[in-house]
Amino acid sequence: MHGYVLGPVSAEGGGGGKVFGTSRAAALFALLVTSPDCRCTREEIAEAIWPGNERAAELVDRAISDLRKQLGREIVPQGRSGYCALRVPEAAVDLLRFRDAVAKADGLSHPERFERLGVALDEWDGGEPLRGLTGSGFQLRREALRAELMAAVYARLDAAWKSRKAKWLREETEKWYERAPRLPQIFRFYLLAHDDLPERRREQLIDGWTRHNGDPDPDLQAAIDLVRGVSQRPGGTLLPPVPNQLPGSGRRPIGQDQLIRELADAVCAQQDAGNLALVLISGMAGVGKTTVAHAIARLLRERFPDGVLRAELNGFAGGDVRPAEPDEILDGFLAALPPYTTVTGTESRSNALRSALAHRSMLIVLDDALNAPQVLPLLPGDGTCAVIITSRNDLLRLQSERKVLFRKMEPLCEADALEVLQEEVSLKDRQTYDRPFRELVDLCGRLPLALTVVAQLLAKGARPLRTISALVREMKEERAKLDALDLPEGELSVRAALNCSVRVLGEEARLLLWQFALHPGPTASWEAVMDLGRVAGEGARTDRALAELLAANLVELKGDRYQLHDLVRAFARHHVRPGPNGERGDFERETVRQVLEHQLHNVRACDQVLDHERTLPIGEPDGVTVLAPVEPGQAMTYLDEEYDAVQRGIRLAVDRSIERYEWLLPMALVTYQWRRNRLDDALTNLRYAVDAAESAAAPVDCAMVHRMLAGTQWRLGRYDAAVGHLRRAVRLNEEDHSEKGRLSLARTLHRLGITLRKQENWADAEGVLCQALELCRAVTDPVGEAAALNALGALHHDRGEHEQALRRCADALVAVERTVERSGLADVLFTLAKVHLSRSERAEAIALYRQACDIYREQGNWPYEVKARRLFADVLVSAGETGNAVRELERVIVLRERMGGEGVREVRELLEGLR
Repeated sequence: MHGYVLGPVSAEGGGGGKVFGTSRAAALFALLVTSPDCRCTREEIAEAIWPGNERAAELVDRAISDLRKQLGREIVPQGRSGYCALRVPEAAVDLLRFRDAVAKADGLSHPERFERLGVALDEWDGGEPLRGLTGSGFQLRREALRAELMAAVYARLDAAWKSRKAKWLREETEKWYERAPRLPQIFRFYLLAHDDLPERRREQLIDGWTRHNGDPDPDLQAAIDLVRGVSQRPGGTLLPPVPNQLPGSGRRPIGQDQLIRELADAVCAQQDAGNLALVLISGMAGVGKTTVAHAIARLLRERFPDGVLRAELNGFAGGDVRPAEPDEILDGFLAALPPYTTVTGTESRSNALRSALAHRSMLIVLDDALNAPQVLPLLPGDGTCAVIITSRNDLLRLQSERKVLFRKMEPLCEADALEVLQEEVSLKDRQTYDRPFRELVDLCGRLPLALTVVAQLLAKGARPLRTISALVREMKEERAKLDALDLPEGELSVRAALNCSVRVLGEEARLLLWQFALHPGPTASWEAVMDLGRVAGEGARTDRALAELLAANLVELKGDRYQLHDLVRAFARHHVRPGPNGERGDFERETVRQVLEHQLHNVRACDQVLDHERTLPIGEPDGVTVLAPVEPGQAMTYLDEEYDAVQRGIRLAVDRSIERYEWLLPMALVTYQWRRNRLDDALTNLRYAVDAAESAAAPVDCAMVHRMLAGTQWRLGRYDAAVGHLRRAVRLNEEDHSEKGRLSLARTLHRLGITLRKQENWADAEGVLCQALELCRAVTDPVGEAAALNALGALHHDRGEHEQALRRCADALVAVERTVERSGLADVLFTLAKVHLSRSERAEAIALYRQACDIYREQGNWPYEVKARRLFADVLVSAGETGNAVRELERVIVLRERMGGEGVREVRELLEGLR
């Protein structure tokens, strides 16, 4: 594909689809390309493109659908419902090519940097980026892009000056000075390029610029002094050497160009304003903080004429290395800053450092800080110095006491992680081993340290590249993964790095980390984490322990969910002792029980909102927090967030053979799975549930499990398998003559009847449904009565008996309206709509379809909503309501894409024919 945002917006997909101009698809493309990782939440899209529009959510869905249609699924993949992302090769979009070229210019010689920046700026026509897109959201992005582009212009002018490209610099600055004479950097390079101007003309220009813009910044003043011939140092004075304590250039920090540019620009802005710039970079062990800090420092070096100081604080060093004392660092700094001082005591030394820096412009790098008390004595006061601090801790006290530019580093995106692994791998081998390389990226959790270890293993001959698949298999075993990520002598070791982070934790935080590692993940709510702490007994301050883990970057907060990096989870499970004596035993079993109990009661609370009729023998919650939703939308949203964790909870229960949760958790979750079309998961879970229920549950409950399994098979179109489970459920129900058993039998017969109807065994279906109807009336179950009547109405409709169908459905409507059962009401309305349509009563059918669709949407029942809206659209087309039909089909496409994309092409083709 090809995409452009540095001028008018346009993109062309591999299949020939195009977006351009100010269309909603073009706006969405521009928004994603200019967002971190080419990804936005739906809320961010709505706010940027349609702020304040009540239909923004629907417009976002349409825009995503349009963009996917034009650029293809590979470029606009189906993601989680809350996000939209692009997968675009770096070389395919002008902005990404520009940024890549700028990043590659860093660290090159001045002539090479000049050429590379020229390649970058060739992507830009000099006009406005995002041309034509309006709105405050795009205006802010346009300004940010303009600033980014101008930074590259300044950098190229600087490279030209240092490369002595006098002719080019003169011609280029004349063009820029004509366009933007007030920009200090433009005026600076104009003066440098025209240093042969007559003195009178030069002074007129300087006076005029100062009159309009105020005092020059340090860079411009230095240029003015240079062209005036003012010496930078007093003649004959022997000045001490300028300290430059940065290590030599290391590897380019892959995937961090944007962060480096952003922080470097922020430091420059603070320095230009005459302020101290204090940067704090935090993140988990191995994420690459030091490499980024050094890259920023090298980028900024020339802006600090008084030099660079650096100190290794050893906050999280391994082995017997202790954290550096502030006095040690102060002594080293003061020794490099004459006039030298002999004061003693931390406070006196700290004051001496601030005095020495008061009239200097220096850059200070403090690497691997343990805590704020270690850092605070080392900071300058006011002035134009800058300090870059790295730490695995967020240093909350420092942030509360000083103005800090804080950034938390995250693991790399997949493309950048692959680049780390494949940096020294030939193109042919990259293609040959593409799949195992991608698997290794996932197994390393995209953590730079882990990726570097694997890259070293494969590049240095420790393992031939042909063994990469064996390495993947080895690392899939959790404990073996950490062994593989450990190079000899601990020079590069994920395990050693994480151990340094964990050993400084308090006892409660260490215990909670171990418990969190037992949680199946991938994420947990705040309430779930707090419930873990209850296992430790009264007095546990789980909230404080969690705050400590967050500040230490051992637990991540994503939205309002907490999660562990996979490597942290593996380390905590196998290398963290849960208490002072390291005893597990009962404590581990109780932690697992607490996790599953929390999930069971919260999922069941949602299920009770979705299905008022089903009862499960769960009991009352004991020692867990239950967040009870009040309406279906809340229940479905909660389960959307918890789904992956609950699925893993079911696997945990199965692996540990804990029967209570093996069958009750799948049963509590199945309604949600039906409504979200997660039928394969439901089928797998319920097969485990049947086995557990057969040995642990009462016959009537075991029958219910078979009935839910049959319902899942029914939705998958596997009617023979469904009948088998229903026959088993009937036999189990017949063992229980209580009212509960009879009610269960009635529901089983109803399910059996509608399954037989699907098999077109209409006679048997009618007999079974009549039995179900009689039983429902006998046990006073109006919901079941309405369902049986509705099924009989549908059966009559199948046979063309429209009058009988109408009567049955009318009776069903009366029955269901005596209840609060909204899903059952939608089913009856849907059947009634089909009956009226068959009787050529289209107006009645349209009204009924509309009501049914609205209820299915309210209930979050995507498959039924899709089915109803698809039929409704056909009716609207026949009635000449093409516009309304288009809206129905657009909603169908959105839902089908959320459910995996099956049938989307067919609906798109139909939609195109209507537009």
